[in-house]
Amino acid sequence: MVQKISLLLLLSISLFSCNNDNEDDYQEIDLNERLYAGGETTIFSVTTNAYNSPAANLTGDDLDNHFTGDVLFEGSFVTAPAPINPGLGPIYNNAACINCHPRDGRARHPTNINSANGFLVRTSIPGMDAHGGPNPVPGFGLQIQNRGISGYLPEAAYQVTYTEKTETFSDGTTVVLRKPVVTLTNPYMALPAGMMLSPRLGTPIFGLGLLEEIPEANLLANQDINDTNADGISGKANYVWNPVTGMMQLGRFGWKANTASIMAQCASAYVEDMGITNPFFQNESGFDQSNGQDGLTDDPEIPMSILNQVALYCKTLAVPAPRDIDQQNVKNGAKIFDQLECAKCHTPKQQTGSSSVSALSNQTFFPYTDLLLHDMGEDLSDNRPDFLASGTEWKTRPLWGIGLTNLVNGHTDFLHDGRAKNIEEAILWHGGEAMNAKEKYKKLSAKQRSDLLAFVNSL
Repeated sequence: MVQKISLLLLLSISLFSCNNDNEDDYQEIDLNERLYAGGETTIFSVTTNAYNSPAANLTGDDLDNHFTGDVLFEGSFVTAPAPINPGLGPIYNNAACINCHPRDGRARHPTNINSANGFLVRTSIPGMDAHGGPNPVPGFGLQIQNRGISGYLPEAAYQVTYTEKTETFSDGTTVVLRKPVVTLTNPYMALPAGMMLSPRLGTPIFGLGLLEEIPEANLLANQDINDTNADGISGKANYVWNPVTGMMQLGRFGWKANTASIMAQCASAYVEDMGITNPFFQNESGFDQSNGQDGLTDDPEIPMSILNQVALYCKTLAVPAPRDIDQQNVKNGAKIFDQLECAKCHTPKQQTGSSSVSALSNQTFFPYTDLLLHDMGEDLSDNRPDFLASGTEWKTRPLWGIGLTNLVNGHTDFLHDGRAKNIEEAILWHGGEAMNAKEKYKKLSAKQRSDLLAFVNSL
């Protein structure tokens, strides 16, 4: 009997020691070190303007051009000819930048899928274009424009249905997840075989200039394509064609890191989303289609000066500071975030190098992203390759400012198609390289889950 008691005591001490050792691996994080989420660009705002303010350290001509870019970003285009903002369409998705990025934030998953909103559908067919990118669909290109000006047929209308799946936590709690399945109806011509469709929602645009100025070597240092450390995580950089420079470059922007620069993002959005030609895209998005030729000789419809000011605006928006970082539940959540290895992809800290915009130079900031591609599993797959990104790979989204989404944008629709209705649902959709983290999350107690969500919502 004594021997049994001694053995049990020894086992208890052993288990207690193991738990302590595990805890020692994750010391409490000093969140005050991350208070300036955007470095010197940070603002301290808990208002509906938290995403649309200029960087706190922006001055001089850069500040003046920022405000000019703000006006341009919010301007709505109309059918040509017109004295102000002519050139909309003839096929398009929306009439203004701000409509896809409301208050410079995140678009919601729309209740009316074909209304003017921040939802669009990318498309391609198997194969690659001349630069190794997605292969355009004959008669439809790389994006389905679901609206047209008077006298022009949209390429197609969007249609959405939903499938459901249930996730169950270790404590018996269940969550029903809903996935949108997007198809096309009423196409202006027959849909070719093999079309791949990928729905996308407009993303927040604050802090983009900081992400653009992270030295490439810093990002590549976090690659682990072959998972040499055997942790199940194998981040990969995307290399994409940049129409601005005429070169293959590191992808940083877009859901699959399929765009190399803010200028390229702005220029392609003007032509694909609004049908506005510009110095880098001088043909309408449907110029070689029967429904997409306006017959006018006004291209490019916007000059380089407008692109420069809008790109500067997107580069120089302030990053909102985190909140409630002194609350114990938030501190606990930060520790759990590390324990679940979320930080291996949502890398907290980054730094910029020198920049032509002085406000962005040599900043230490905390976006919670590595900007690399990760395999997120079949549930999140769009089955549409994009340069080096496979159909299951997505870029790690930054988490900074995410807890202000409901305040600024009036919803909490997350992931590329807005399927997740809150942060917990977004976690539960993770798979592939993030499957281990998700399964660990499902084993947490209700209190631990609450603390983790409190931390993410504090960002």
